[in-house]
Amino acid sequence: MKTATRYMMDVVSYRGGFVWNYLPDLSRQWGEMETRRTMVWNQAPGTPQMGHLLLDAYHATGDEYYYDAAMKVAQALIWGQQDNGGWNYTFDFAGEESLKEWYATTGRSGWRLEEFQHYYGNATFDDGCTTQCARYLLRIYLEKRDLSLRKALDKAIGFVLNSQYPNGGWPQRWPLMYDHPFRGKADYSSFITLNDDVMPECVDFLIECYRTLGQPELKEPIFRAMYLCIRLQQEAPYAGWADQYTATDLKPAHARSYEPRSVNTGTTERMIHLMMDYYRLTGDTCFLSGIPAALVFLESQKLPASEEARWGRMFNDSETILVPRFIDPDTGEPLYVHRVGSNVFNGHYYTSGDISGTIGHYSSARRLNVGMLRKQYENLKARPVAEVVEGSPLLEGKTSRLPRYYTAGRSRERVGDIIAALSPEGYWLSPLGSTSNPYKPGASDTPSDETRFASTDVGDEYDTSPYRCTDGSMCISTRDFIGKMTTLIRFIASSENDRRSGF
Repeated sequence: MKTATRYMMDVVSYRGGFVWNYLPDLSRQWGEMETRRTMVWNQAPGTPQMGHLLLDAYHATGDEYYYDAAMKVAQALIWGQQDNGGWNYTFDFAGEESLKEWYATTGRSGWRLEEFQHYYGNATFDDGCTTQCARYLLRIYLEKRDLSLRKALDKAIGFVLNSQYPNGGWPQRWPLMYDHPFRGKADYSSFITLNDDVMPECVDFLIECYRTLGQPELKEPIFRAMYLCIRLQQEAPYAGWADQYTATDLKPAHARSYEPRSVNTGTTERMIHLMMDYYRLTGDTCFLSGIPAALVFLESQKLPASEEARWGRMFNDSETILVPRFIDPDTGEPLYVHRVGSNVFNGHYYTSGDISGTIGHYSSARRLNVGMLRKQYENLKARPVAEVVEGSPLLEGKTSRLPRYYTAGRSRERVGDIIAALSPEGYWLSPLGSTSNPYKPGASDTPSDETRFASTDVGDEYDTSPYRCTDGSMCISTRDFIGKMTTLIRFIASSENDRRSGF
């Protein structure tokens, strides 16, 4: 474990920061897109997750080396923290001008990654970027109450509180900006966002702070956000939730070109689970009141077998139903997403009622087990309220500790095989899951009706979007390192428990 960690910290990382995948010679590296050597990635499985892994290793071994390494990760994140207290998807140790240049080249050319096509200069909640960085700072601060971390942690808490709308919602990005209207539609980054768990992640972070730091003033913004989620549910017959909403009137709104203004069945499924979670935290049946209508809405969207055949992805599963992902909130008609062209400069996305030939990188339909959802709801509703809320951090009113181990995912490999796979230099190699075209200037912006890339992950040679790697290339993977290390950590921790128990 220490050999592999030293290699990751001393050779692979850049000043304590990480991205997702690296070629073994470090000539190319990727987060969600290809990055420069000096860049750091905050989306999972990026830098915050590496920090959590190092703290887990510290807890399992008691070796101060891992705590020191975790502090190095924390210092990298503090360097990348914006003055407002939040984080972007990425930051660059080479400076802001280098990052701007990356956005104008590699980022701008990623056809299906529109969030990187414009440099805002502010911070984002998308994909947990700010909240995951903040949660890691909270956890490492609580480890030894090192006051050198407290200022950055307080800034992060302040960012979450300051960016919250009075009605309880959070925008995708903050401070608010409106300077990127796209394809004739308003800049969506100020909209109240449920997509990618923006609001739930903010609530979870504030709850962690409330239960560990003893800050009672955090309770009001937590409840304000939770109760807004009830109001965001649409009325029947389309009684689901949207991905994002205009902040002034709480109406469903658009986001990226392939995320139309709609009620989203997948988001509705997640919100049903969230409403049950909020009931467990509060005991307030208001959080359960909209679930029956949401279940009816999901059932009403079941597509016939003929549409499933046209979609082309058949499942032999009688427990689930196929539903469109996006539903027009005014008409109830499905909105299936298509694209034409070969890159971001000559192509575009559009919606239609045709389920065939949809884009491949963002599914236009999904399968749901509504029966299982209904059973979970009915079982929860039948339990005594006192039993349901037992242990709720919002009702107990006392501080508590965070879990000793944070990282959940583990490798499927055996401990012996993991140890044997470590290279003489001290790293593990994994198949490179995705690669990308290097940035290439000179693409034409003449509109194209090309359909060859309608359902592919990547367009032509001018598209820098990632796509599946099929040439057998190997890489040093942050995700795989975390998985292997977690398996070893759990082995050590369980062995220690057995020893203490006399086994």
